[in-house]
Amino acid sequence: MLLIADAYYASGKIIRGLFERGGYLISRCKNNACAFEAVVADPRRRRGRPRLYGRKLRLRGLFEEPLQTMQSPAYGEKGVSVQWISRDLLWRPARCLVRFVAVVHPTRGRLILMSTDLSLSAAEIIHLYSLRFKIEVSFKQALHTLGAWAYHFWMMDMHPLRRGDGNQYLHHKSEAYRRAVRRKLSAYHRHIQIGLIAQGLLQCLAAANPKLVWGHFSSWLRTRRSPDCPSEFVVATALRHHLPDFLAAGLSDPNSRKFLRSRLDLDQMQGARLAA
Repeated sequence: MLLIADAYYASGKIIRGLFERGGYLISRCKNNACAFEAVVADPRRRRGRPRLYGRKLRLRGLFEEPLQTMQSPAYGEKGVSVQWISRDLLWRPARCLVRFVAVVHPTRGRLILMSTDLSLSAAEIIHLYSLRFKIEVSFKQALHTLGAWAYHFWMMDMHPLRRGDGNQYLHHKSEAYRRAVRRKLSAYHRHIQIGLIAQGLLQCLAAANPKLVWGHFSSWLRTRRSPDCPSEFVVATALRHHLPDFLAAGLSDPNSRKFLRSRLDLDQMQGARLAA
């Protein structure tokens, strides 16, 4: 397992938990982070506890060392050269050797990456970390297209909190109150999970039947259409446009139509009301 995350997850607790499960971490480091060189074994025996860490180094000092140049391994970049340097150093939160890669991009500036998997090269670390930004596109689609985080579950019995009141300590409340709060949080989690499942279904339809999706899109886009893989927005619009025709079809597969008809708000969907 390989976890690719931002600088928030670059901590010893996360790394040790991954090591226990056979996993590794690729993350970004803060510019003020420090690491240590490995201790050179001293043949002379001395009293006391042996040293664990060598000379202390500031990671931003890697940019001052001679840098190498290579073609950018990030996805979608062609003809772009980046400067880099890689060092294996001891990182105190992880208590082990970590591979640090300092990268200078011509337009995106400087970046310090770290990898607990020492078998990965600098190019592979940069490429894998660049894939993390595709997650942001998925979050944007889940938020704006499906509304996975647009939940409003009110709890009438919850005590109102004003600015400056601080946290609400549930262990001071009754068991029935705590049970109601857990039920409310469970509704949040289920709403988000159902939205992400729906997003996965839209992605499957876009990858498996792109021509069918574009055939039922029946709308206009300012940007150029992609016949290979439509977006989640395009698939959702095609399904929305085809829904009245699906409800007005024959008797084939009646269970799904009955399920949808019983849960549609016909007052807000004129086409569905006519079909029903």
